[in-house]
Amino acid sequence: MPAVGIPRALLYYDYFPAWKKFFEELGVEVVLSDKTNKTILDSGVKLALDETCLPVKLIYGHVDNLKNKNVDYLFIPRLVSVERKKYLCPKFLGLPNMVQNLMADLPPLLDFKVDLSRKKKEFYKDLYKLGRKFHSNPLKVFLAYRRAIKELKSYQEKMLSGFTPGECLEGLEKKREEGKGASSSLVEKNTPGERKLRIAVLGHSYNLNDSYISMDLYGKLRKMGVNIITREMISPKAQQEGVQNLRKDIFWTFGKEIMGSALYLLKKEKIDGVVLVVSFGCGPDSLIGELVERIYKRQKDVPLLFLTLDEHSGEAGILTRLEAFVDMVKFKKESA
Repeated sequence: MPAVGIPRALLYYDYFPAWKKFFEELGVEVVLSDKTNKTILDSGVKLALDETCLPVKLIYGHVDNLKNKNVDYLFIPRLVSVERKKYLCPKFLGLPNMVQNLMADLPPLLDFKVDLSRKKKEFYKDLYKLGRKFHSNPLKVFLAYRRAIKELKSYQEKMLSGFTPGECLEGLEKKREEGKGASSSLVEKNTPGERKLRIAVLGHSYNLNDSYISMDLYGKLRKMGVNIITREMISPKAQQEGVQNLRKDIFWTFGKEIMGSALYLLKKEKIDGVVLVVSFGCGPDSLIGELVERIYKRQKDVPLLFLTLDEHSGEAGILTRLEAFVDMVKFKKESA
């Protein structure tokens, strides 16, 4: 059975269930890199240029980790566009080339191009090109794709119901449903008399759900008695409603989702605060972060904490800022 290695980084948190289903339907073993640790991060930092953003440095480390796992192929898709007239950051478009040019002795890369701004037949052509490495029957490849999409929709529905990507990928949502884990829905409204804070934590899934890079941001907030709302818990319709009155369209898919979630929550949901997490050196993040910060400052009703992550971020500093922010939000709520 051929084995395909998938880095536990970048869009792993958005699409892994679909990727896993697709390959397994074609009789392929899926092998993941280890969870992020100091060795993986240090390896990625050494391989990358200084000005590279943290998420890309991290994927280099995960690819390096997979070199020792005896995989036959590495799956690093070339993601250009995942919706019409919207695009992803250039780092996704050029990622296969960057990995190949920076690293030696790699297994062959499965360079699958996803560009939904093109005609559908072009996408299916690229899909079959990927699938035929493992199965020559086009129908088998198409059925594997259909089942992968079904798996992805199920994953997205779980997140809309109040689970984080990390909980779904680790199977922790089942424990919570059985009452063994954290509180029930993360997006439920506070019951009468309950003073639990509702704080939105917004940013890219690959920053927030990697507990090593985020320094377990979700866990820290929960220990402080916070109900968390994430971008994945806001429906695409609600996100679009959030950005519809902007003067100019946002053409980055994830930037639009973060911005839409922030503005929708500001207008429609009763939240106590927002934590916005960005990567140092990320161009789209710098723009979206600035826009969100300006809009929230004008409103003045909802406190905003702006956190920037890089390989030098210290846990003590993050914890101190979180504690101060939560204390301030609690004081504001109790004084209202």
